[in-house]
This record gives sequence, structure tokens and C-alpha cells, in this order.
Amino acid sequence: MDQHNVVLAGLIGAGIQASRTPALHEHEGDAQGMRYLYRLIDLDQLKLDSAALPELLMAAECMNFTGLNITFPCKQTIIPLLDELSPEARGIGAVNTVVLRDGKRIGHNTDCLGFAEGFRRGLQDVSVEHVVQMGAGGAGAAVAHALLSEGVQRLSIFDVEISRAEALAQNLNQHFGARRAVAGHDLPSALAQANGLVNTTPMGMKKLPGMPVPAELLRKELWVAEIVYFPLETELLRNARALGCRTLDGGNMAVFQAVKAFELFSGVVPDAQRMLAHFQSMNG
Repeated sequence: MDQHNVVLAGLIGAGIQASRTPALHEHEGDAQGMRYLYRLIDLDQLKLDSAALPELLMAAECMNFTGLNITFPCKQTIIPLLDELSPEARGIGAVNTVVLRDGKRIGHNTDCLGFAEGFRRGLQDVSVEHVVQMGAGGAGAAVAHALLSEGVQRLSIFDVEISRAEALAQNLNQHFGARRAVAGHDLPSALAQANGLVNTTPMGMKKLPGMPVPAELLRKELWVAEIVYFPLETELLRNARALGCRTLDGGNMAVFQAVKAFELFSGVVPDAQRMLAHFQSMNG
């Protein structure tokens, strides 16, 4: 088997044991007749934090990794360690995919495309005049870019660090035009006027249970989108569905960001429908 058909990839992040990404990549690699190995590099298990990124990247290069996916909490801290950024990654200011090739580390962002594809499939024809987004971290930056690209007129961004929300809003307004995005200060009033709510925080994950907004602020006219996919039905989605809201779970983004990352790592366009079906079978 020639080296071109061999892929060694990995995921760097904290608390990632439940990730479906390795299975998604390896299953599709098998279907394409490749030797495709995908490893978890879990900072929690290794008792490390993002300060270990320089060593981890160097180790991956020494071991001839083809590429790495990057997740919470490393999507922004990794940027200074890279040689090049794709236009998307530079615009968004966050990286979730690093291709290691010819001694270079090239950062990409497939989260933006992944969320946009899921949004188009799962929430087509919803109203997008005003959307509230929880979270302004690495995933939040990618989702915000996707939302404005998909036609959201006004995005109110809430984050525990207000300065982070302000910095993201400023970046978005430079890209998409003045006042398209604002840092939110009054969540009850923003949600009362909004068409939709998107959670990009880790709140709702198995290891971080709870809701990013108080349940009493939800109402049936809101559509609600989630990027957490383990569990697939977060507390936020469960409450929203009980009210009759239209919802989008985090599965689509998980699959479609993996579709693009697979292509970047292997040079082969994967079968997106097959990857989606495989994801659904794992969560059935």
C-alpha cells in the first residue's frame, strides 16, 4: 500500500473520550480502501492543558501524523504555532483542522462550513432577522461567521467574558458590515425579540450538564440550534422541543466538519451521506 493511502490523524482537546470523530474518519477510510488511523489526544487524560500544544504538535510531526483536528479549549491558542492559515481560518480567528505537510503546519476551519451545511439542511426557511448566540470562543467564532453568511441580519453574542463577545462582534462587523453583530448585555430582552437561539458553549455536554440560558426564557416561536452532540439531545433541546420549537442538534455540524477535514487530510472527497448515516447509526 503506498504512503498516499495511509492517513494518521488525531484530535487534540480536553475531555474528548466520547468523541465520534475517530469512528467517523476510520469508517469512511475503510470504505475508501485506505489505511486510516485516528487517535485521541485527550488533555484531561494526559493531565495537560493547552500550554502543552507546542510539544504535542512537535510530537505529531516527529511521528509523521498527516494532520490533527483541534477542539475545545485549543482552537485559538494553536494559531501562533502554525505556519499558514486558510482564508477561512484567518477570517474567523479559530482553527479546528491542521494539515501537516512538507514540514509545514497549515490551519483550516471546517466548523464554519460544517455548521452552515447543517443549518441549511435542518432549519431552511426559518426567520433570521435577529439571532442570539451563546458563546464567543473558537467554535462560536466559526458559527457566527456561518450564521451571518447564511443571512442572519443581526446577531447578539453573549459570553461570560464580555470582552470576548465584543472582540468577536468587531471582527464580524469588519467582514459583514457595520452593526450586523453586537455583544449582548441583556439576555431576557434579546431573547424576547429574537427569531432564533444558538448555543456554541460546551454547556450541555455530558461532562458539563445544564443549560446556557434559563428555561423560562424559551418560547415556542424561537428556533434553537445546538453544537453539542454528546448527548445528541441536550437539556436545552429537550426543553425547546417540549415547547414546540424547531430545533437543530449538533450532529450535523459534527459530521460535516469531519467530511471536510477528511478531504483535507486524505486528498479524497468522502461520501457525506455515508458519514451522516454512520453517525446516525452510532447515535441510534
